Amino acid sequence: MFREIKNRYLRYFTVFIYFIIIFFCAIEINFLWLFGYSPDMEDIKTPTMSVSSEVYTADGKLIGRFYKENRSPVDYKSISPNLVNALVATEDVRFYKHGGVDFLGFIGSLVSTAKGDRRGGSTITQQLAKNLFSTRKRKSQGLIRHVPLLRTVVFKCKEWITAYKIEHQYTKQQILTMYLNTVPFGNNSFGIKTATLKYFNKSPNAVNPAEAATLIGMLKATSTYNPKTNPEKSLERRNVVLSQMEKYGYLKKPEYTANVALPLNLNLNYRDNTGQGDSYIRRAVEKWLDKWCKQNDYDLYEDGLKIYTTIDSKLQQYAEEAVAQKMKMLQKRFNNLWGNKNPWRDSKGVEIKDFLLKAEQRLPIYKLLSKKYNGDTTQINKYFEKKKRMSVFTWNGDRDTTFSSVDSIKYYTKILNTGMMTMEPSTGKIKVWVGGIDHKYFNYDHVNQAKRQAGSTFKPFAYVTALDNGFTPCDKFTDKPVTIKFKDNGKDDVWQPNNADFHFSYREMSLRWAMGKSVNSITAQVTEHVGWDKIVQYAHKIGIESPLKSVPSVSLGSNDVSVYEMVRAYSTFLNKGEKVDPLLVTKITDQKGNIIQEFALKAERVLSEETAWLMLYMFRGGMEEPGGTSQALWEYPGLWKKNNQIGGKTGTSSDYVDGWYMGITKDLVTGIWVGADDRSVHFTSSETGEGSHTALPIFGAFMEKVYADPNSGYTYGPFPKPWVKITKEYMCPSPVIREDTTSTDSLQEMPMDTTAAPVTVPAPEENPENKPPATQ
Repeated sequence: MFREIKNRYLRYFTVFIYFIIIFFCAIEINFLWLFGYSPDMEDIKTPTMSVSSEVYTADGKLIGRFYKENRSPVDYKSISPNLVNALVATEDVRFYKHGGVDFLGFIGSLVSTAKGDRRGGSTITQQLAKNLFSTRKRKSQGLIRHVPLLRTVVFKCKEWITAYKIEHQYTKQQILTMYLNTVPFGNNSFGIKTATLKYFNKSPNAVNPAEAATLIGMLKATSTYNPKTNPEKSLERRNVVLSQMEKYGYLKKPEYTANVALPLNLNLNYRDNTGQGDSYIRRAVEKWLDKWCKQNDYDLYEDGLKIYTTIDSKLQQYAEEAVAQKMKMLQKRFNNLWGNKNPWRDSKGVEIKDFLLKAEQRLPIYKLLSKKYNGDTTQINKYFEKKKRMSVFTWNGDRDTTFSSVDSIKYYTKILNTGMMTMEPSTGKIKVWVGGIDHKYFNYDHVNQAKRQAGSTFKPFAYVTALDNGFTPCDKFTDKPVTIKFKDNGKDDVWQPNNADFHFSYREMSLRWAMGKSVNSITAQVTEHVGWDKIVQYAHKIGIESPLKSVPSVSLGSNDVSVYEMVRAYSTFLNKGEKVDPLLVTKITDQKGNIIQEFALKAERVLSEETAWLMLYMFRGGMEEPGGTSQALWEYPGLWKKNNQIGGKTGTSSDYVDGWYMGITKDLVTGIWVGADDRSVHFTSSETGEGSHTALPIFGAFMEKVYADPNSGYTYGPFPKPWVKITKEYMCPSPVIREDTTSTDSLQEMPMDTTAAPVTVPAPEENPENKPPATQ
């Protein structure tokens, strides 16, 4: 056929064009599945915007969605000409002259790249094709995706074909509108309406040239040129866009000069109330699936996945109700304690004078203001002291008020928060996830993001190390002063821990009694015997991932850990010594219900079954031993039916900054932290701020609700019988001691009446009704 063409060069050119046509046709029909999906004209006529992914509880209740706001796009009339002009001037200056592909621009980009000045050659229409039809995602790829250079050629050709189809179907205005409604602007901002509201608190038709240039400038690299996180680079990029607008006649010289001189002028007060179902659980699922999505090339915000979590909707409801009930009371107690005084104090109780200034300086806006006013603190202070209308969180619902930024900082700094997680160790399923008191106002997740000093809830890691290395629950130590010499970063140091009241009873106590009563001096002696390095080793082995400083005080909870880690570690004891990776998601399906991925339980034996069971027996000491720190749970009568048993551990960090409770039933492990987000804000006494008075009541109220529901799936009952033969002595009842006060957490311990005569109490197995000792 080609031989009929006598001119050799014309023949070669014809052959080349012929094979180009064949190549494009092969791409279009996905010949032999080599090239992957390409949108046809029907797809172009009815483009499918990103489809929301849905999050469900284990019992099938919808609890959240992931979607982009471009599902409700704005029309062309609602978009400022400044945005359109900035976009065309920067991204595709020949937009109105080409039919989807700008070959002049493409050749120019190749020449520039060859000279070392890399720039893109894609038109706005090509970018729209890529954004709207995901032409480069795995599901749009064929077998050729495994051939690097050819893969890139196919991507580009596919975008060209799709761009021509778009240009054939839509007007230039429609193309610009679709592009601006689908393009990402960083920080989960999709579409121009979301971006203008999030960064400037304006609708898309109200932005000025400088604001438009800031947003369009972000399209080159949304992270690099993000005005919130990189204001300097964003300003530089904005001015480049403005110069492009002036160069191509979209701005006159005076307009350009005036806009270049403007600061960024961000307005970050917009609060998204789109009904996306945002919550701590939804965010936790997003984080949990982040790695999976990247590895499998899925986008939660557009691929229409159905995600089934392990969360139990009933237990989640009961947990949220218990948190609301108890935290409201705790906040009232805190407010009454401090009154009109500022609660931010140093370790000596002295008010921190520059607290508010430092809080202001941590805000993103402070850096912008400092640059705007050249460091003039008077002007900066005026901004922070200016009153404005806002809605604030209260336990009686949102309240509209007039606050300055300083007023807002003062108000929110005084608010207590919490983190709570419940897990079923036998299956690894997370049943409850309460990341805080209100996700709308407090986005920081106190289950997995926040890490705080564990206080006495960390002591069990010292005791399990002892039990696993020759000790028994009945081994005895004396409550007396302890001095431990050690090296810290190569320097000699001495640790002399005190009990909370600086009082030592000099009483001989079993390990079970010491852990149940949470005695610092005996925990320190145990630490000295087994070694703090080994305690760190066991804590990591059992489930703690955070770095732990290996010093003697590690066993008293001097390191920061998360609620998530603590629940995982405690679950190892109830799960017969097997550590499990907590499951938050069980399976993912597509829109039609076809399973894409199922997640299986991963377990690893880290303790013997004997040691694990002995630790459960030790945890019951918090309820059964004299002065046990969990005994405030006797105040919840709904917990003590049908021979029910509960084990647990309270914890309080220094100065009552952090209150913890770790609760264990025969089926579940629950971890709860309570405190203010800033560590310098806290309670002042054991009666108000220790874990047994802050975190434990939430656990008590929660479990009462669970047990009261016959359909919850969780019933009363004793802890499991030994899984294996117990070779170590553990039946060693402690004497009942008459105390002058109620028992308290070990870090804030009250003195004992050491003159009282001991009275024998039945061993726990001989006390079937699990009633409290007579003195309680």
